[in-house]
Amino acid sequence: MDDITWEEPFCGEGASCFRLGTDTTGNACIAMAGEEDAPLTDSREALRRMTLDIKAG
Repeated sequence: MDDITWEEPFCGEGASCFRLGTDTTGNACIAMAGEEDAPLTDSREALRRMTLDIKAG
């Protein structure tokens, strides 16, 4: 999607890579690396919390 500014991919151990981005209206987006055409979009806080929970295990 052209209206999302993506960060570099974050890759954990193995093949689980994802990217975080921000769209033009300030929403946060997350997608599996390579599948940026179908991102999950929510508020920045909701995706931040989900990402922290995933990293915490």
